[in-house]
Amino acid sequence: MNPEAVRKHFEGTGALLSGHFKLSSGLHSDRYLQCAKVLQWPARAEALGAALAAKLSAFSPTVVVSPAMGGLIIGQEVGRGLGCRAIFAERTEGVFTFRRGFALEPGERVVVVEDVVTTGKSTREVFDLVRSVGAEVVATSGIVDRRGAEIGKPIDSVPAAFLLELDVPAWKPEACPLCAKGEPVVAPGSRFLAQKA
Repeated sequence: MNPEAVRKHFEGTGALLSGHFKLSSGLHSDRYLQCAKVLQWPARAEALGAALAAKLSAFSPTVVVSPAMGGLIIGQEVGRGLGCRAIFAERTEGVFTFRRGFALEPGERVVVVEDVVTTGKSTREVFDLVRSVGAEVVATSGIVDRRGAEIGKPIDSVPAAFLLELDVPAWKPEACPLCAKGEPVVAPGSRFLAQKA
C-alpha cells in the first residue's frame, strides 16, 4: 500500500481534522489524525494491518504489543497479518503495564505497533515495559509517522516502519500560535479521556 492510498483512507473517512488540538504528547497542532474514524471500518483496518505486517515480517516477531487505546485495533490487525498474537499495554497511574492476563516471556520477539507517532513518548514507554520483562523489541511501526525532524528515522535505534509520513507542525503550548490567538483547544486523544469524565 503506497502513501497516497493511506492518505485516501483518511480523507475518505473524514479522519484528517483541522482546528486547534492538544495531542496526547501534550503538544498542540492545527491538524489531528482521528485514526479511529478509519479503523472503524474492518476492511480498511485489515488492509492497513496487512500492509504493516508486510513491512514487519522480516523481523520475525512472535508478538505484537500496542499501547491502549490508539494502538488496539491496528495492533490486532498487524497480529492477524503476521499470524502471531497481539496484546496491549494500559496506563495504570500514568505508567504502562500489562493487565488482563497479558504477559511476555523472556526472549520473545516483539514489534510495538501504534496508530500515529508524534513524539515517540508512548512508544518508548512500551519499549521499557517490554524490556523490563526480558523480551526483545525488534521493530516498531504505525500507520502514520508525524515526528517532524525525526520522520523516517529509527526510534532509539529500533527500526521503524510506517505507511505514511506526514509533516504536520506541533508546538509546545507556550509557543502555540493558535493559543496566542486565543483559539479554544480540543483534546481528542485517549490519554485525556479520564480527565474529561
